[in-house]
Amino acid sequence: MNTIYVYVLNTLADWEIGYVTSELNSGRFFKKDAQAVSLKTVSHSKEPINTMGGMTIVPDCLIDDILVNENSVLLLPGANTWNDPKHAAILEKASELLAAGATVGAICGATAALANLGLLDEHPHTSNGAGFLDMVSPSYQGQSFYIDEPSVADNNLITASSTGGLLWAKQIIERLDVFQADTLEAWYNYFSTGQSEHFFALMQTLPANEEG
Repeated sequence: MNTIYVYVLNTLADWEIGYVTSELNSGRFFKKDAQAVSLKTVSHSKEPINTMGGMTIVPDCLIDDILVNENSVLLLPGANTWNDPKHAAILEKASELLAAGATVGAICGATAALANLGLLDEHPHTSNGAGFLDMVSPSYQGQSFYIDEPSVADNNLITASSTGGLLWAKQIIERLDVFQADTLEAWYNYFSTGQSEHFFALMQTLPANEEG
């Protein structure tokens, strides 16, 4: 089973993780032989957090509960509070997970937090535009690995800009191999264009007993 740990913190940018969490949690478009997925919210304490959109989330578990193995996935959303020292523990855990072959996804402000720790210095990555990480992460040394795309997948490290949530979701889902390839392509085409032809193509990729 893959366990998806979503780190939650105050001012979490709700929209950035919406595509990936909804698809992984619901499993509505999973292929028949997909590995089971468990999605858990995790934080530095069990205290409720308030998202940027005004939602209240009570974390399911603590950072120490994260299993460090290849079946774990850690998602780090954007937020305005990543500079708070209390988030150092999850960044250390992210480093452990990457070294163990687990998947780590970071978007928007979370990429700056990884850059501060030096985790982007030797990996192809992206963020909120060329120069952003230089501006917010004084210790960042990964300029030669920066790719100006909405989302960039480098094996088990997947980074995205604040506007890259959809492509980020696609790359994470692809990494986990829980969609058929044609399902994932149609899903991405539909949500990126809004054209109904892609919705019907998506439906056609699903087993007959799951359509609709």
